[in-house]
Order: sequence, then structure tokens, then C-alpha cells
Amino acid sequence: MRKAWMFTGLFCLSAGALTASDLPAPARQDSFPIPSAEAVLLGRDLFFDPILSGNRNISCGTCHHPALASGDEMSLSIGEGGIGLGKERVPDPANLPRARVPRNAPALFNLGAAEFTTLFHDGRVQLDPNAPFGIRMPPDFPLERAAAGPLAAQAALPVTSHDEMAGQPGENEIADAVTAGHVHGPDGAWAMLAGRVAAIPEYRQRFAWLNGHDDPLHITDIGRVIGDFIAFEFRSVDSPFDAFLRGDNTALSNDQRRGMSLFYGKARCATCHSGLYQTDHGFHALGLPPIGPGKGHGPGGYADRGRAGVTGRQEDLYSFRTPSLRNVTITAPYGHNGAYTELEDIIRHHLDPLTWLAQYKVDKALLPKVETDIPDTAALDDLDEMLRIAMSVRLEPLYLREDEIQAIVAFLAALEDPQAGRGRLGAPYTVPSGLPVDTGPMDHGTASSDY
Repeated sequence: MRKAWMFTGLFCLSAGALTASDLPAPARQDSFPIPSAEAVLLGRDLFFDPILSGNRNISCGTCHHPALASGDEMSLSIGEGGIGLGKERVPDPANLPRARVPRNAPALFNLGAAEFTTLFHDGRVQLDPNAPFGIRMPPDFPLERAAAGPLAAQAALPVTSHDEMAGQPGENEIADAVTAGHVHGPDGAWAMLAGRVAAIPEYRQRFAWLNGHDDPLHITDIGRVIGDFIAFEFRSVDSPFDAFLRGDNTALSNDQRRGMSLFYGKARCATCHSGLYQTDHGFHALGLPPIGPGKGHGPGGYADRGRAGVTGRQEDLYSFRTPSLRNVTITAPYGHNGAYTELEDIIRHHLDPLTWLAQYKVDKALLPKVETDIPDTAALDDLDEMLRIAMSVRLEPLYLREDEIQAIVAFLAALEDPQAGRGRLGAPYTVPSGLPVDTGPMDHGTASSDY
């Protein structure tokens, strides 16, 4: 009965092409983990504690802050070697960064949901029954023991990245261990980071309470609670679109309904942005303009071959994971490298990838000034690399009128969940290490110690 009623409403808002069967089912509570309050609060403290960085000067929350919709508002982050938060982050004159982080800090919404089994822009962390402990990791960073899931496992990687959290060789023991290839074992980088955390009495006691024993702390214990915090903090299923799926026929405006009809119909957005979270979890080559330092691929070292860098397969060249569109209107910049700061621009690129690739100017990105060895436009200025990217594109051009583009933008605004968009708990005011915390804008109002 409910589907028939919804069908009638949808039929009236469009030309009759969109039916209830074209839309996903509403979110189910059992699609998400139910972590304990103790695990969430412990994970929050570690998420915002710089103790997990080599130089004790940056945390997970620096680039994934609730006050900034789980991102950092920059195309490519200034990780290790920066000062400040979001658009205000600048290089630290006393510890200048060596390079920008090569890919955009992705939004964290709904990563705790069961269907998110592949993480990172290139999918280098993925559930895989044939991998050690059932989770495929990068070749040099296999798991030492079972992790709670991909979200817990991925937390072990940014802490080993020189430009993200580890710092540079010669600056600290974590960076030196990573450089030497000592990540695993009792003298490896992961063990050293776990030892730092365990050396703080409050953390040691809280893990003992949570685990029911006082065994030596492991990086997977830390990843598990950080994953629990992310799953709780950024669960996003209370948008107007969700209300509409649950049967509230007044939840969407007429423009949003029209945009929804286009999204699931003529504009073909749902070909890739499908399902409840508007992602097929697949990989696609969109021909996004190459900016930033790249991932070390190609003869110049400034290319980013995307999924192919993980699989080595020709058909995966320049393909990147389809991002969820939840809260997309507040998570700019867009693309795996943040090439576009305007939502309309990334939509228009999808409609005519080759033209937008050829005409791209780097001022469409948001790149705070950083002195690096590789220019931000190195790949853009390489005609051969640009041709390789163009040849990878599989999207066919599609014409939409300006009013249709604006209707799609209106529908995307219906994917905003106000509570998730600003975080449920926000940053704590203090953390057990005593190190400074990036609490976010003073008017954010979510920093607290309450669950």
C-alpha cells in the first residue's frame, strides 16, 4: 500500500518516468553497528589526539573535522607541517611541509554502514576473504591481526604517511621506522604508536575496561574505537530525502522532486550514484583534471593512476571510487583531488568530461600556497598525461539545461542531514595526552564531553 501511494506522488511530480522501484529503501537501524558509549568516547579522544602523529602535532580530526562536515574544506590538505584548521590552515614556518597530501580528504558519512566494504579513493582497503584476516591492505601494510572491519583497519594507514601524520625522516622515531620499512613487529611504527597511547594512564585504563583485560595495546585496538567513533559521529540518515523515503510526501520541495526525477532519470546520475547513499561503491574514470603532487605514478612521478595503482590493471587506469553524495552540498571541494570547489562545476564536468578537462584552470581548486618540489600543474602541463586521462573516459556527453542542473543541485541539498553534517559530539575540549586539540570554530558549539 505504501509503495502504491508513493508511486502516485512521484508520478505526479515528473513526466511519469520515476516510480517507487527506482528509489532505494529507507535506512534500517541494523545496517549500522551499535558501539558502546565507552568505545565511542575513547575513539573520539584518539581521533582528536595528536599523540598518534609522529611529531605530536596533527590528529585525524585536523583533516576530518565535524565542524567542517567531516573534511577540511581544501582541495588538497596541508597535513604534517601545517598550522590551523580548514581554509585557515597554513604551512608552519618552523616545520614546513614537504608536499601537499596528494588526494582530497574524503567525507566520512555513513562509513560505518555495512555496505561500505571498500575505502579510500583507490579502494586500497577492502573486505576480501582471500586476504590476511579478510581485509586487503596495501602490500607493505598487511594487518598483523584481525581488525573489526575495513573502517577499523584503515585507521592504521594515515599514521604511517609522511605527509599526513607521520612526519619526515629524521624528525621522529615513527617516521624513521616507516622509512626503514619497520611498520610491523614489536619495534615497528604501529607498536610504537600503540606504546605511546598505552603509556598514558587514562588511555590504558579505559582500554582495559573496554577489553576486559590489560593485555598489551595493539594498533587494531586503536583502529577499532576510532572506527566506532566515526560510525556514530557521522551516521547520516535523517535528511529530507530520508524522510521522503519513509513516507513523508511533504519532505521535498517541488524543485527537489524535479531534481530527483532528473537524478534517477534523464541525467543518469544514479547509474553510478545508486543506492541509499548514492554510490555503487565502484570505480569510474571521469577524466578529472590532474592537480597536485600525484601518487608517484608515471615517469615524472606526478601522475595519479587511481585504482590501477592498486590492481595494476589497464582497465582501471584513472578510475576512482564513486563517492557517496550524502551532505555533498557542504563537503566541497569535489573530486578525488578536489579539482572543483563549485558543485555546479563538477556536475557540468560529468556532462562533458573531455571539454572540461581540456579547458580546466587550476584556479577552480582551493590550494593554499605551499612551496613544493612538484608544481601543482605538473600533470596538467604534460600533454601526454592529459591525453592518457582523456582516453580513459567512458562517460558519454549529455546535455542538460541550466534549470535542470539547478534542479539537481536542489535535490542534492535534500541529502543534507543537519545533525550529521556538524557531528553529533564534535571535538572534545581536552584529550588525555594533554596535547592541543583542534576544537573548530568557536561558534560550532558541539565540542563536549557528553555522549
